[in-house]
Amino acid sequence: MTKIPIRNLYYLFCYAWGRFPDHAGAVEVGVDDCPDLPNLFARVLINTANRLMRRGLDRGYREFVEESRSPRGRMLLGEIVKRQSLLRGSVVCAFDELTPDVLHNQIIKATALSLSRARGLTREHGHELRLVSLRMSDVGDIRLTGDCFQRVQLSRNTGQYASVLKLCELIFRNLLPEEGGHGARFANILEDEVTMSAVFEEFLRNFYAHEQRTFSVRAEAWPWDGESLEPGGERFLPQMVTDITLRSRERTIVIDAKFYKDALATSHGAKKVHSGNLYQLFAYMEHANLRSPALPSDGALIYPAVGEPVALRYRLRGHEVVIRAIDLTRRWQEIHEELLALPHTFGRSHPTQYEAA
Repeated sequence: MTKIPIRNLYYLFCYAWGRFPDHAGAVEVGVDDCPDLPNLFARVLINTANRLMRRGLDRGYREFVEESRSPRGRMLLGEIVKRQSLLRGSVVCAFDELTPDVLHNQIIKATALSLSRARGLTREHGHELRLVSLRMSDVGDIRLTGDCFQRVQLSRNTGQYASVLKLCELIFRNLLPEEGGHGARFANILEDEVTMSAVFEEFLRNFYAHEQRTFSVRAEAWPWDGESLEPGGERFLPQMVTDITLRSRERTIVIDAKFYKDALATSHGAKKVHSGNLYQLFAYMEHANLRSPALPSDGALIYPAVGEPVALRYRLRGHEVVIRAIDLTRRWQEIHEELLALPHTFGRSHPTQYEAA
């Protein structure tokens, strides 16, 4: 996966973070000059943080407690007695004040500092990340933990933070401290099939939700079409959760997204479709048909490919199934057009230019 052009990785992650880049326009400034993924993330974080600061960092109310000769807010009688502040002619007060020192800004500052110490980062990016943290001097320093990202609460007015916080979380989970604590190294997440499958799934779902209007797009959760033969056994059955379900008036298409090094498995020296993926997709299509019996229920397995595209098409018990490995080394506009065309190939007797194996 390391041969994917940095520009295409930029687009992939932007869709996964819900940023929806203008693929017809210029790529974000400096992205094309990034040699690898850590530097790409650094460039995006720098640009986004600087844009937020130019607009003005979000502020929130925080409670402050101070001893003062000029009372404001609420006087804390217990603290006044405890500190004996009246002997000094002052009182202890609690008051709320607007400040940029809120959790989502703290996360951005802490991530910039952590990433600036990553091995392999260009000198320019390391310097700019440190400048970001210096410009956020009114924001407190925190130690990042996984819990920080769970505690962030964004409102309609702070929605612009959603994508940068996803980036920060991805950096946090893949930035590994080196021995001695003097630096860090970035995990090769392109080789991490679990992480990248989640990113690829989010990319495809957001791509179809943003770029077309024929189908409704969502991940759907369905119960199994079955009944327990033992008392209480139904609560142990897991739900079926699709990666992506496309629905229109004509058909339902279930899409399963996988970020594998190889789109096809090797069995006894022969290339085969991953059986587990096919079984899972077939179960989804069968249950989709139960929910909308009047419409065709079809499916697609979509994988990334680097120079080795795969295009297969089958009919399995009345369901049309497409297995497609998208070549991510091509121009982004070609990838964009292929993905948009794919849902419209179902039910056609003649393949399009993208369906020829």
